[in-house]
Amino acid sequence: MASPQNTSEKGFFQANSPGGMPTVSQSQRSLIMAQITLRFLAITSTMTAIPVMITAKEPVSLLGLAITPSYKQSSAMKFLLGVNATVFAFTVLSMLFVWPLRRSGSKPINYFFLHLHDMVMTLLLISGCAAATAVGYLSQYGQPETYWSPICDIVKKFCHQILISTVLSYLAFFCYLALNILSVHKLMSQATE
Repeated sequence: MASPQNTSEKGFFQANSPGGMPTVSQSQRSLIMAQITLRFLAITSTMTAIPVMITAKEPVSLLGLAITPSYKQSSAMKFLLGVNATVFAFTVLSMLFVWPLRRSGSKPINYFFLHLHDMVMTLLLISGCAAATAVGYLSQYGQPETYWSPICDIVKKFCHQILISTVLSYLAFFCYLALNILSVHKLMSQATE
């Protein structure tokens, strides 16, 4: 039970534990749990997208020439791979900063910096996904006006792996979009208190 002097405290922390230490409210616990879950999903999807992209190869023979399409032949695919590696690393690091937020007395500036991090990761992911989607679309359908023929009829396995890697990257993007919405909600609720 919270004593009258403890309920005047601002924020989510309305009660003290029997030892006198501030406790975290249910909404704060839910927010931190959602943050951890979404970051874990982003880590998993980017970590999975990286090897799927790297192993996307399919040797074929065209007009007597042996070619092996690879992500290395497309700057957009290399960019998406770099984005996934960067987001993976920074998301793992961000988990170290989310954990202390579960304690009471966390300052709003900590949430702001976490939100700033989430915004940068979201922008990186959507730019990498958009570039890969554009190249993937051209690979699938071609562009007759510029005599760019579709190649996915010839290298189906390669295109399928690139598609899987791009979809996993979009999943990480949506996780970060949700993290941004949670962060803005948290910052707005603190601003109105």
